Amino acid sequence: MKIIDLSKPIQYNKNDPWFMKVKIKHKPHAKAKWLLRFLGLPFKLFPKGFQGWADDTIKRMGVHSTTHIDAPWHYSPTVNGEKAKTIDEVPLDWCYGEGIIIDMKHKPDFEPITVKDIEIFLSKHHLSLSKGMIVLIKTGRDKFNGTKDFPKKGTGMSSEATEWLIDKGIKVMGIDSWGWDLPLPYMIQKAKETGDSEYFWEAHLVGQRKEYCHIEQLVNLDALPYTGFKVAVFPLKIVGASAAPARVVAMLE
Repeated sequence: MKIIDLSKPIQYNKNDPWFMKVKIKHKPHAKAKWLLRFLGLPFKLFPKGFQGWADDTIKRMGVHSTTHIDAPWHYSPTVNGEKAKTIDEVPLDWCYGEGIIIDMKHKPDFEPITVKDIEIFLSKHHLSLSKGMIVLIKTGRDKFNGTKDFPKKGTGMSSEATEWLIDKGIKVMGIDSWGWDLPLPYMIQKAKETGDSEYFWEAHLVGQRKEYCHIEQLVNLDALPYTGFKVAVFPLKIVGASAAPARVVAMLE
């Protein structure tokens, strides 16, 4: 079996937006020696060659800061009038399944991915969707991951295409862009220009009426064939959270 890592590294990056910066404190081995001494173990009883243990503290990391999966709770407190699931309530069987790549690298920045785009791709490559698949949208914008341009560039999913996938029985879908919709600054600008109160975050807000999860900030989708692999996207079990970091991997026999 070959395992392909689809997750970005969790580390400090000065180019991330201020509200998504990660800060991790790495504690050296020697500090543990003094902790053990404080807890009552004399130095003379330390095992031979014992250097202490390394430790690390995540000082700041939002649940949306790195490769992560969004829970229905992220989009809205309710789905069709019922309480939306938080990330710890998302069924684990949603998070593992047959994978399929939808290649949208040809789509220009700021042009949404439509149902027609997906249908043309599936037809051209003689592919089909089935209930329970995990659909990964490849835009190629992961090449900007780690740069200041990452949140500002890319295509994104339309509300119609998102809803269409859900209606096909897809519970989990993902993308290698910064977000699932068109870039956030662009959506804000266009909403102000058009005065359209229904424009902003249109794909996310499908979750107000139809239950689904999506993954953002995937990497390495170019390393996968269009089909013939499984995807695992198990989130951290953070009680009550809107999302969680996940080590997303693809497995090829």
